[in-house]
Amino acid sequence: MKTIINIKADKETKRQAQEVARELGVPLSTVINAYLKQFVRSRQVVLSSVPRMTPALEALIGRVEADIKAGRNISPVFSSAEAMDEFLDAV
Repeated sequence: MKTIINIKADKETKRQAQEVARELGVPLSTVINAYLKQFVRSRQVVLSSVPRMTPALEALIGRVEADIKAGRNISPVFSSAEAMDEFLDAV
C-alpha cells in the first residue's frame, strides 16, 4: 500500500530537482522513494553535491588544454622554492 508524505521545499529546489529527475527519465517521486529506501537500509544520511562545470569553465579548461598541447604558458620545473621566486620575480 502506498502513502502520501507532504514536505515543504523551496520552490527553486523543487524545480531544479524535477528538472534533474526529468533529465534522468524518472519522476521526482521515484527519486525521493529511492532515497527513503536507501536511508532505511543504511541508517545514514549522505549529503553530497556533484559539482558541474559552467560553460565558461569548460571553455577556460579547453584553452588551458590547448596551451598545454602547444607548450604555451607553462612554467619550468623548479628545483626549489627560491628558484620559483626568482622566476616569478623576473616575469
